[in-house]
Amino acid sequence: MEHIEEGAAAPRRRRTGRTIGLIAVAAVLGLVGGTAVGYGIQAEREPTALPALNQPGLAYPKPLPKGQKAAPLPASEDRKVKTDGDLRKLLLPRPAGAKKTEFSDLDGWESVSAYARGFNSPGPALDFQLRNGVRRVATTTWQQGKYRFAEIRLVQYRSNDTLGAQEHAEGQMEYMPEEDYASSEGEPLKGSANGRYYLFPVERKAGYLDFYEARAYFHRGDIMVAIFITDTKKISAKDIRSIAEQQLGRL
Repeated sequence: MEHIEEGAAAPRRRRTGRTIGLIAVAAVLGLVGGTAVGYGIQAEREPTALPALNQPGLAYPKPLPKGQKAAPLPASEDRKVKTDGDLRKLLLPRPAGAKKTEFSDLDGWESVSAYARGFNSPGPALDFQLRNGVRRVATTTWQQGKYRFAEIRLVQYRSNDTLGAQEHAEGQMEYMPEEDYASSEGEPLKGSANGRYYLFPVERKAGYLDFYEARAYFHRGDIMVAIFITDTKKISAKDIRSIAEQQLGRL
């Protein structure tokens, strides 16, 4: 297996949507005035004694009385209850009127090796995921109309490697501005730390219908999310943003 050296670029997700589509259609500034005067006044004053450092009453969080234990968080507030359960239940449900595609996994799980095969260099991609502590992958796809396909993947990492999801998301966004991909920096995804969504330039090829693609990438805790939409008609920013925001809300 080919090994990725530390600091090497993250493997690039293959433009699988295009293949499916073609087959389907054959410094903050502050005020400084008066600073010198202020220092002069302060210098004339008697020094003020500092409070004692040992002040147990300031301890936080305050210890509970002897014999008492903190109540556990309710399931509705404990994110770990969600993410440690069935990851597939966190996937956005298919919209009304949408149907499963022939490319859908029967049970919603995708093996890590199968996920890695979706990249330009499957070997390094698999090594990248294993090195970063990948745990499991859940996926869903659906079709709307004749040629629009959507795909969502939740890639979860082990809790002792909290940077796995962030590194994977940032690695995918890093090459989006290139000409072979979105050719832009994309737009920020509201509610996420640094997620973004992208509209790709239309692809035209003799003998085929036009091909449009949109993507979104973000992470929440130990889960990285990748969303793809492909169509033969123009995809609006609202289309990809809406799906991404709804998926983010479920996490």
